[in-house]
Amino acid sequence: MILEAAAKINWFLKVVGKRDDGYHDIVSPMQRIGLFDTLSFEAADGLDVVSDLDIPVGDNLVFRAALLLKEVTGCASGARITLVKNIPSQAGLGGGSSDAAATLIGLNSLWGLGLSNRTLQELGARIGSDVPFFMGSPMALVEGRGDRVTPLRSVRSFPLLLVKPLISVSTPWAYGRLRILTKNSIDIKLFCQALDAGDFPALRQMAVNDLEQVVIPEHPEIAQIKSRLRECGAELSLMSGSGSVVFGVFRTRDEARRASKAFDGREVYLTDTIVDRE
Repeated sequence: MILEAAAKINWFLKVVGKRDDGYHDIVSPMQRIGLFDTLSFEAADGLDVVSDLDIPVGDNLVFRAALLLKEVTGCASGARITLVKNIPSQAGLGGGSSDAAATLIGLNSLWGLGLSNRTLQELGARIGSDVPFFMGSPMALVEGRGDRVTPLRSVRSFPLLLVKPLISVSTPWAYGRLRILTKNSIDIKLFCQALDAGDFPALRQMAVNDLEQVVIPEHPEIAQIKSRLRECGAELSLMSGSGSVVFGVFRTRDEARRASKAFDGREVYLTDTIVDRE
């Protein structure tokens, strides 16, 4: 069994409060994009995760997801999971969370557990804040600590150019440095209408990431990439999640491809947003 685990972008990210459990409450429309990690699953006696990640296996979200599923269900089966990474780490694209979601889905099938998607989402929330998002609609409004996921209808795909500077940003570090919480809100219905219409002037007004106020002073290159993307024809540009990747939204894929030439020496990814199948 082979599954693809998609990356995501945050169209906007508002941090609206700090919780007693140490997490922050957010409001963010997230959308999956056509950049994928690949996970393959096969039956085995034990539990083994094979990847090129240079981290202890206990910190690997794929291993943690598999172990949690075994503990909760009492399943005695094993699996060999091979993870091929294409999504950059510590980039604000949710690669680790997406991998964990794919692991829960894949092992639920491989082991014949028959757990509902709702149950898998609840388990995913115990692993990481973004994990439940990757088990539903390609686009959703994500609230709370990431555990409240409301599907949004997405009918228009946009070409994207992702640019990763030569830095990585720790999500706990970014949220830990945030001192000013937002008070203003964005009308999600108006946002969705603007997105479907391709109303870029309106979208530019709403495309705000509260974590930029923390990350950019420490890493001014992110602001430089945002400006350069706009100079190269992007209709809007924004840091995704806690960074460090910046995405630019273009009207055509050819425009995005031409803009990629302005970022020689950096990691760039040409892709598109994923929309609902009819």
